[in-house]
Amino acid sequence: MAAQVTPQSEDFSRWYNDIVYRADLAAQSPVRGSVIIKPYGYELWEGIRDALDLRFKATGHRNGYFPLLIPESYLRREAEHVEGFSPELAVVTHAGGKKLEEALVIRPTSETIIGEAFSEWIQSWRDLPLLINQWSNVVRWELRTRPFLRTSEFLWQEGHTAHATGEEAEEETLQMLEIYADVAINEAAIPVISGRKSNIERFAGALRTYTIEAMMGDKRALQAGTSHNLGQNFAHAFDIRYLDENNEQKLCWTTSWGLSTRMVGAVVMAHGDDTGLRLPPRLAPWQVVIVPITRGDDERETVHASAHALKKELDDAGIRTHLDGREGLRPGFKFNDWELRGVPLRLELGPRDVANNSVVLARRDVPGREGKTGIARAGVTQVVLENLQDIQENMLASATSFREANIHDVRDYAGLREVVDAGGWARGYWAGDDDDERRVKDETGATIRCFPFEQAGDRGACLLTGAGDGEIALFARAY
Repeated sequence: MAAQVTPQSEDFSRWYNDIVYRADLAAQSPVRGSVIIKPYGYELWEGIRDALDLRFKATGHRNGYFPLLIPESYLRREAEHVEGFSPELAVVTHAGGKKLEEALVIRPTSETIIGEAFSEWIQSWRDLPLLINQWSNVVRWELRTRPFLRTSEFLWQEGHTAHATGEEAEEETLQMLEIYADVAINEAAIPVISGRKSNIERFAGALRTYTIEAMMGDKRALQAGTSHNLGQNFAHAFDIRYLDENNEQKLCWTTSWGLSTRMVGAVVMAHGDDTGLRLPPRLAPWQVVIVPITRGDDERETVHASAHALKKELDDAGIRTHLDGREGLRPGFKFNDWELRGVPLRLELGPRDVANNSVVLARRDVPGREGKTGIARAGVTQVVLENLQDIQENMLASATSFREANIHDVRDYAGLREVVDAGGWARGYWAGDDDDERRVKDETGATIRCFPFEQAGDRGACLLTGAGDGEIALFARAY
């Protein structure tokens, strides 16, 4: 049965869990901190994955795969990297009934094992740039987990590249962040803000980390994807060198970047409402569901024949369509079930509609009777395509308006605390050091989400220290 979900206003965390499990995205697993991703949830991930993969390949990247198990010594070659990941590592010490000579770490990320491979593959400037991506799972032993957002095992992609110059590495890092933003905005309808992470929020071992930050329905921030300029840190650690055109040995410059199944959670939290999921058409596993309505066997054959013909027409137009032919369920139950699952468009077809050559169209993004209209059966495909495009745009516009209404400019620390305590994002000038940033986090629970690429122009007085060389920063509590 389609069950009622906890209202967002009552308990957003319970609402989220209700949606994930009752909308059939995931199931609980016997392994601590992990979930089973069910087909509906995995198909949502496939939409994100395919959108990214298309863009990766268009920019010259190729997919490969590296081992899940990494020699522990590899991680220790880059000191900051191992220090950053040590609390989250899962380590294999025995296999085949014997203790291993060297412990193996279950992949938390692959900079080290890929760095070792790059050191063997790269010989001269002709081998550069080397642009590799892999689709894989990783394990990070999280203490507090939540499905999709933070689990001990999750799916992701991780890109790794090597370049001849620092300028090329920086260009690569920013290009990949732009791809993440493109997918988030134009596929997931989530209006992310792109920017640079602060020093204490950057990836362990990176020179600079860039991020896309999204506002969820409870106004908390979600880091939806990151891109790291690793400088020459890992090239030093793994001796990744090349002979330049003058036959001189040079160190490479490397990057890494990743986006995970956390984006599935972002779609849920950015768009969902008290009824259930609201999926953007470009990512929805099913963009349209057809619900035949009959009251007896005499009506069933005619209505279902028309419904199957309608499905074929939409399928032929490339529209992902599902026909709900489940027996023994009332139409109202099916309507509620598909609203819970967030299908963008529902087409209702009864005997009267068949007789009148019409269909009832219901939009998930417009609740109640206002979102339902009768349309002519002829030309239905074009009407569906237009509505799907309108829903995609409407969802992005709605999420953008919500975000902008909840970002507030502040001039001082008192203003920041007031905004954060009220659940919003604070935007103001920042020139504090690492200790100042830790103080803000300890006292407010908010972190610097990023220094947005879009700055006001001139620098201003820091909201905490008063120093006059501050950059615009965004502060928020986050997942």
